[in-house]
Amino acid sequence: MQVHVLQHVSFEGLGSIAPFLDARRARISHTRFFEAHRLPDSGSIDMVVVMGGPMSTNDEETLPWLIEEKQFLRDAIVRGIPVLGICLGAQLIAAALGAEVSRNPVKEIGWFPVHAVPAPAENFHFPEECMAFHWHGETFDLPPGAVRLAESAGCKNQAFQFNRNVLGLQFHLETTIESAAALLDNCRNDLTAGPYVQSEAELRAVPSSSYREINAAMNEVLSYLLR
Repeated sequence: MQVHVLQHVSFEGLGSIAPFLDARRARISHTRFFEAHRLPDSGSIDMVVVMGGPMSTNDEETLPWLIEEKQFLRDAIVRGIPVLGICLGAQLIAAALGAEVSRNPVKEIGWFPVHAVPAPAENFHFPEECMAFHWHGETFDLPPGAVRLAESAGCKNQAFQFNRNVLGLQFHLETTIESAAALLDNCRNDLTAGPYVQSEAELRAVPSSSYREINAAMNEVLSYLLR
């Protein structure tokens, strides 16, 4: 299995997705937009994982590679390739499918519950409530034809599914202790006061068991996409 990762900044990598793929002997390739912009032929890959980043999907004027990235995602989706988007990645998928991405009413940074919403039986189903790690200031509208899967108190659209092969998650389930620390080291200026923004001390005090729980949930997401 060939998995291609779209990575936007050096400090937001695969996290717990990496050992899941390693256990399945997947071959992993990358487009690291902070280094180069070369994208493969989508017909040569079996899965796409789109990671997060501090930029906006709307920054095409200053980051023109976003245009090419969205076209790559459209091509992969049309081919029926499994595509998983996380945070910015979910926003990029939504934008590629014609939805608007805009500023969320509030920043959401920290550990907050996500609630499942009713969805058809064939769609992925999150638990009625689960804790998740969040780090975002923007949100996506639902793309035409997509099914909303989850919401939170701070953000209406937390997850969506498009067809059988595409899942977009506004929140993070792949985060590890190490990747959370990297976010804090690189983006602590985002921690401005707000109803859904936790302090750096609170974020660093989260026990390892919380990471194991969200990583197990990510394994469920990946298993669904790869069935």
